[in-house]
Amino acid sequence: RYYHKLPDYLGSVDSLKLVTDETGRRLTEIAGEMKEVVIIGANDVGNMIVPGQEGVYLVGTGSVGVAQTFFAIGAIYLVVMLCAAFGYRVPPEGWTPEGWEAPEEGEHHGKMITQHHVHIDQALKTKQFYQLWVILCFNVTAGIGVLAVAKTMMTDIFGRTLPDMVDLKFAATYVLMISAFNMVGRFFWASASDYLGRKTTYYIFFVLGIMLYCSIPYTAAQVSVDPSVIWLVYFYAATMLIFTMYGGGFATIPAYLADIFGTRFVGGIHGRLLTAWASAGVFGPVAITSLREISVKNAIDDLVSKIDPSQFQAKFGASVEQLQTLIDAKTVTIAKLMEIVPADTIDPTPSLYNTTMYLMAVVLFIALLANAFMHPVDAKHYMKT
Repeated sequence: RYYHKLPDYLGSVDSLKLVTDETGRRLTEIAGEMKEVVIIGANDVGNMIVPGQEGVYLVGTGSVGVAQTFFAIGAIYLVVMLCAAFGYRVPPEGWTPEGWEAPEEGEHHGKMITQHHVHIDQALKTKQFYQLWVILCFNVTAGIGVLAVAKTMMTDIFGRTLPDMVDLKFAATYVLMISAFNMVGRFFWASASDYLGRKTTYYIFFVLGIMLYCSIPYTAAQVSVDPSVIWLVYFYAATMLIFTMYGGGFATIPAYLADIFGTRFVGGIHGRLLTAWASAGVFGPVAITSLREISVKNAIDDLVSKIDPSQFQAKFGASVEQLQTLIDAKTVTIAKLMEIVPADTIDPTPSLYNTTMYLMAVVLFIALLANAFMHPVDAKHYMKT
């Protein structure tokens, strides 16, 4: 927002002669030359970084400030990471907290904590390593997929139903709170797992996560029919709880590895297991954006079927037969279609993430099964002492 600059405003739609070319772009004549423009309607103003006027803006002018923002964030990150790196110290060999006593075999109350060690290469030959890979990958997939579109999801679901509350500033604060609860989850769930056991902790992540993800489509449907703040409060609380478990999954997995494979090579084993995190970083965002695109296309097709073709022609300067071209050029959007649909038409925007939420629930169910079948490593894999 600090570096943002609005594109050049040309005037209202009625004051300019607009045409649509064969690629679906909207154009207007400026100084004898046809220039591409974007039209901001009443439903689009709330999605602008800095709200401006309704009307026509010149494409290629202004700036969203992405480059400057990333440069500033990168500089801050560099300073913080260097300070942390220079301040890092490895404890002396054999150091333990004051008063700590190693638990005896049998004191773990069924928490599946081994007293043996598995070599880093031998760990790859156990089924437990791949079960933990699935557990981490799918837990992160469910969290990081939503994290990638958190701000957009908040504005899509609540931006038009509760516009007086949910603006871009509110959505930005929402993303900030995600980071805070992610951090809190790392402390809380990692500490709780010492008492609950790692397997039980992950049971909680997956069972509770499945219920929460399945409840979000219901919340989106209800807020479309009854724009009450209670649905916003529930959504906010549910997603914050989800992100505590996302952070908690990261913080707890090293201890889970130590319980299964021992502590001697846990660092190296953890490094190899982080390929699950890298994979989830691809699966999650790709899945959620792909499914959202499909949902958007289906919603647009449904809305267009309710609009008189002559109204569509007048609004977009092209016939319905060119719909896909207009969608690709972002000339036709759900927000613009909602300006000309029949008055009793329900805005489909809040339901765009329903398929994604159900997919995330399925992903967590698979991880739940992997956790359910987790057992101690076969003794043949232990290192000989």
